[in-house]
Amino acid sequence: MAQISPFDIPFDKLPNPRQVWVGAPGSLEEGLGKISLLTPEVVAEAAAEIKTGVRVTLGWEMTKLELANLNRQPCQHHIISLLNGLAFDDVYIMNPLDLEQSSQWDGLRHFSQPVPATDGKSAERVFYGGTTASEILNRSNDRIGMQYWARQGITGRGVLIDYASYAAKRGIKYSTFSTHQIRLSDILEISADCNLTFKRGDILFIRIGVTNEWDNVMTDDQKRAYSVNPKPEHAGVEATTECSVGFGTRDSPPLQAMLSAGRCILHRTQISSYTSIYLQVGEFQ
Repeated sequence: MAQISPFDIPFDKLPNPRQVWVGAPGSLEEGLGKISLLTPEVVAEAAAEIKTGVRVTLGWEMTKLELANLNRQPCQHHIISLLNGLAFDDVYIMNPLDLEQSSQWDGLRHFSQPVPATDGKSAERVFYGGTTASEILNRSNDRIGMQYWARQGITGRGVLIDYASYAAKRGIKYSTFSTHQIRLSDILEISADCNLTFKRGDILFIRIGVTNEWDNVMTDDQKRAYSVNPKPEHAGVEATTECSVGFGTRDSPPLQAMLSAGRCILHRTQISSYTSIYLQVGEFQ
C-alpha cells in the first residue's frame, strides 16, 4: 500500500503539525517541499485557463525598499564601462542570499522553529526537515537549498485576493505599516465575490497595498522613521490554523501581520513546518 503524504492528511489529524516534513534528509523530495504539489498535471491544467496571454512581472523595483528596516542594506546598481564604452556590464550588490529587499522567494533555510527540550535533550532550533544551522553554514552541504526550486521553476495557477480594493470599497482604512490584520473570513468573502474556487497547488496572491503606500503616500521622514524602528509594524494575514496554503505571496514585507511577541508566528511555522513559501511582490494592478 502506498504511503500517504503528510500533505494529504487533514491538519487536525497530523501526528505533529509543527513537523510536516517529507523526504529523506538531503533528497529532492525534501528540497522541493510543497513545490512537489506542482505536478505536470496541475501545471497543464493551469495553462489551460489562460485567456489573453498578457504577461506581467511580479517583481518590485530592485532598489526598494530604499530605506530598509532591520539593518538590511538596499540594493546597489553600478554600470561598468568596458572597452572604452563599447560595452557595459551591470553589477548588483544585494542583501545576501534571501534578497529580503524587493521581490523574492523565502527559502526553506530562511527561518527556523523552536524544538522544546524532551527526554534529556536540550531545546534547540531547527529548519525544515530538522536541518540544523551547522548544516546550513557548511558550504559543502546543500540540503533544502534553493537549487531544488531553481532547477524546476515555480509555475502554476495564481489566485489573486485584492484586499486593498476590497477594503477601499468598504471604507476600511488602514496603513500597511500597522498591525492591521486580514482575516480568513475576508479572504473567503473576496473569493466568493469573485467566484474563485481554490484548487490543490494554487499560488495565492494577496494584494495589501504596501508598494502604493511606500511610493505615493509616505514622506521621506516617515520612511526614515520606519527604517530605524526596532519594532516595525506591517499589515498582513492573521495568524490562524484554520486553513493551509502551499504557496502564499503578498505585496508586503511579511505574509503575517507583525504583532507583539508570543503570538502564533506564521513565518516560522509556514517555512520550517509546512514548507509553504511566499514572496514579496510589487503591485500588479
